[in-house]
Amino acid sequence: MARWFALLIRFIPPTALSSNLVVGHLLTFFQQQMSNDDVAVGLRRCGRADWLPQRLGTTRQWHIGAMPEGDVVWRAARQLHEALAGRVLIRSDFRVPRFATTNLAGRTVTDAAARGKHLLIRVDGDITVHTHLRMDGSWRISATSDAPLRDHRIRLVLANQTWQAVGHQLGIVEVVRTSRESRVVGYLGPDLLGPDWDAAEAVRRLEAQPERAIGEALLDQRNLAGIGNLYKAETLFLRGISPWQPVGQVERLPELVELAKRLLESNKERIGQVTTGSTARGEQTWVYGRAGRACRRCGTAIWRADQGVVLEERVTFWCPRCQPS
Repeated sequence: MARWFALLIRFIPPTALSSNLVVGHLLTFFQQQMSNDDVAVGLRRCGRADWLPQRLGTTRQWHIGAMPEGDVVWRAARQLHEALAGRVLIRSDFRVPRFATTNLAGRTVTDAAARGKHLLIRVDGDITVHTHLRMDGSWRISATSDAPLRDHRIRLVLANQTWQAVGHQLGIVEVVRTSRESRVVGYLGPDLLGPDWDAAEAVRRLEAQPERAIGEALLDQRNLAGIGNLYKAETLFLRGISPWQPVGQVERLPELVELAKRLLESNKERIGQVTTGSTARGEQTWVYGRAGRACRRCGTAIWRADQGVVLEERVTFWCPRCQPS
């Protein structure tokens, strides 16, 4: 793979890097198949080291075209681990008031892991950097550079001799003791993409509130961690369940939970979220983001409405015919 990547890069004129969409997609494909280090080696081998910040900084953004749900956070954690783990930080820049004076330079990153929608970057000395993407956050990894980072949306910069990770518009940035991580993620239910996934426990937690609407219950990270609006809507559609149906009336709840897990598993390795089997633009989802358009199964117009308690409402999508109340 690295050899073909090097050959491709060698014959691309520099002006094509930003102007040719096909070239961009090809480079993105190779980056998805290779580690950060292999990409860097290939670029340097071809005399294109100057492309490192440009190429990696723009395409390695973990949720381009995707909602930051559990699969996106899982992939971001893996790439952050690849770039940072086992390396000594030469720079840390916390651009949030509470931790503005925190300096982790000289410490070694030991791990980067996802817990539901939360990211935990662990550093030696019993230190964990806890971040959350919320709706708009992203991480971008590029070759370490002395160029100033002036974007007002940047919340955190962590850099070693080779790579720098820049967190944009992160909803949460805080430093906690690794031994006390439970203070920030201990309330979460079983992680759909975690090594400790426990389907029976997730079902038990959902069933604890039988009168609650299933659409609300699935989004409650205390029940199961990792599902967001997209996977909630798509999972319920595929099972023919209205988002307004009480949990206690949902038949075969364990199968619903396992379907949600399969959807996240199938998308965690790629950029973009597909539930229909088609990666074509506009064909990736059944109901999510398709309000007013025809249901792909029955032709009925997809409905959209807010769901949840006041001030915590989340939009939901469903087909009134395929998912009757």
